[in-house]
Amino acid sequence: MNKVYASADQAIADITDGATIMLGGFGLCGIPENLIAALVRSGRRGLHTISNNMGVDGFGMGLMLAADQIESHIGSYVGENRMLEQRVIAGTLKVTLIPQGTLAERIRAGGAGIPAFYTATGVGTVVAEGKETRTFGTRTYLMEEALTADFALIKAWKGDTSGNLVYRKTARNFNPMMATAARVTIAEVEELVPPGALDPDAIVTPGIYVHRIVVGEHYEKRIERRTTRG
Repeated sequence: MNKVYASADQAIADITDGATIMLGGFGLCGIPENLIAALVRSGRRGLHTISNNMGVDGFGMGLMLAADQIESHIGSYVGENRMLEQRVIAGTLKVTLIPQGTLAERIRAGGAGIPAFYTATGVGTVVAEGKETRTFGTRTYLMEEALTADFALIKAWKGDTSGNLVYRKTARNFNPMMATAARVTIAEVEELVPPGALDPDAIVTPGIYVHRIVVGEHYEKRIERRTTRG
């Protein structure tokens, strides 16, 4: 099975309107920049996205938002995107906010085939509205359901032609768990190597989870918020 695609545009060509898509990254670190750009070029509409962040105005998933491609979004942080704020207030975009740890575990559970789990996070807050609760010992817990997707667009540092992936530092964030939780996982890498070139002990995502792999053509690697001290 040939997993290597010549371009990001080819790799995402069968994503349809209305698809549910997970997108890796934390802030702007480790986001699939080239796959996002290809998705914007595709003109798909009515997408349901799952990602920790929503990018920023003019970059990352912010480009998808500007292109009016997203119908709903599930995430944990949206504070750097003014357009998102405007659309939520206007009622043209549905956003579901989830505590970050709960979001990560819901995705991990989806990849592990665990339909639901209990967590104490969110008990007694708006997060608990409409959810089943149960008491274990002396604490109350919420039942949270797993998250899965039609497609996962992820970013790795290196990958081999069999789809084995290695991440670099903070870019190893939501990418590994999303790789396991989608029907089709598409990975973009900075460097593609032949099988056997990666240290087996360094491989984080085994190739069995990756269906397509493409070398990213261009990376800006922006910093979301730069803090300096004089």
